[in-house]
Amino acid sequence: MGGRQVTDWQGKHVTVAGLGVSGIPAAKVLHGLGAAVTVVNDGDDERARAQAAELEALGITVRLGDGSTLPEGTDLVVTAPGWKPDKPLFTAAREAGLEIWGDVELAWRLRGPDAAPWLAVTGTNGKTTTVQMLASILTAAGLRTAAVGNIGVSLLDVVLGDEQYDVLAVELSSYQLHWAPSLRAHSAAVLNLAPDHLDWHGSMEAYAKDKGRVYEGNRMACVYNVADKATEDLVREADVEEGCRAIGFTLGTPGPSQLGVVDGILVDRAFVENRQKNAQELAEVSDIDPPAPHNVANALAAAALARAFGVPAKAVRDGLRAFTPDAHRIAHVADLDGVTYIDDSKATNTHAAQASLAAYESIVWIAGGLAKGATFDELVAGAAKRLRGVVLIGADRALIREALARHAPEVPVVDLDRTDTGAMLAAVREARALAQAGDTVLLAPACASMDMFVNYNRRGDAFAEAVRELASADG
Repeated sequence: MGGRQVTDWQGKHVTVAGLGVSGIPAAKVLHGLGAAVTVVNDGDDERARAQAAELEALGITVRLGDGSTLPEGTDLVVTAPGWKPDKPLFTAAREAGLEIWGDVELAWRLRGPDAAPWLAVTGTNGKTTTVQMLASILTAAGLRTAAVGNIGVSLLDVVLGDEQYDVLAVELSSYQLHWAPSLRAHSAAVLNLAPDHLDWHGSMEAYAKDKGRVYEGNRMACVYNVADKATEDLVREADVEEGCRAIGFTLGTPGPSQLGVVDGILVDRAFVENRQKNAQELAEVSDIDPPAPHNVANALAAAALARAFGVPAKAVRDGLRAFTPDAHRIAHVADLDGVTYIDDSKATNTHAAQASLAAYESIVWIAGGLAKGATFDELVAGAAKRLRGVVLIGADRALIREALARHAPEVPVVDLDRTDTGAMLAAVREARALAQAGDTVLLAPACASMDMFVNYNRRGDAFAEAVRELASADG
């Protein structure tokens, strides 16, 4: 098993790159293990100075305003996952022959000899939901587990905490995987691959390669998406342990070594006796909340990982029934005058919005925000037949408007040129005016929120508040 723990940290000089949600815990952990820790950080603002004071009080050295220079005597660099690989600090570290670990790599190396195995999930979209579904299924099987990693629960806290686990459901981003060379999961899934974070990775090939790291050294199953050939290609390229199997998931009828859907039932033809002829019923599509196609795919991926760990079929059904999605993920807000209002503010890129738009037949779409370099032609062309109308908000709405003009010129578009606090209420009013009974007003922005809102949660809240305001005005 790769990545055994370093037993003697005394006197090791470790440079931690970046304050923040992963840098500060890493610095504290390493200091507690006896390492001489220096934290470097690009920023030197009031918040950074307050964080630095907290660490310096513990005896940790902090250098603000210079995250580019490698401190003299450094033996190891531990980085926050968001730091780009081409930073001068890392170039200097590589030239000095030093290893560079992320917080996930550090957690992996610090695991004890009897540590819980990891079931890992990555992909452009659906990671958090799939990991939460997986944890729910594992819990239903009576296993001690937690949903951890990129989901907001520190792997360092879990690995070094007192609580004992049987297995962990781990969400991993492409950034985290880039900096986790020795991670070896029990089983892992890549849900999908679409262009994202290309400014960080440099190319789609580099992005895919980092995602594919999740398969390295898998023991039992590499779970891939039958509808996304790139995920299967990553399995083929992975160096896995002897006996590890490629397991596909599909929204269609599954072949041998696949999980899929037959007549509204999730079935397993991978983890059964005589999979050429037999299939095991796991759950019904109606057990999944919401039963939108991409969410059924998430459930199949979670089920595949759970089954790879030996979970019985009944626990898959019970776990999916017990699962409730986070806010702002295809959340039903209200029905007004026969029109359904759906908040999918979490659809912050085109791939997520595409899945959301595919879930409804006739849509008034509220879209726009920060495009992050995305293009919208493919998204709009695919959804054109479903669009009753579109309301555009946000900084980069012109990009979507131009795509609509090219691919859906007959669809009415309202372009809202305002970013004040009342903009979402105005957008919902415009959407209501366009909608007819039987339609869905769908907030699936296909863009990040930071041009108008603190985060996608606040954007979704603003949408829900606007819908409720319309409802109370009717009342």
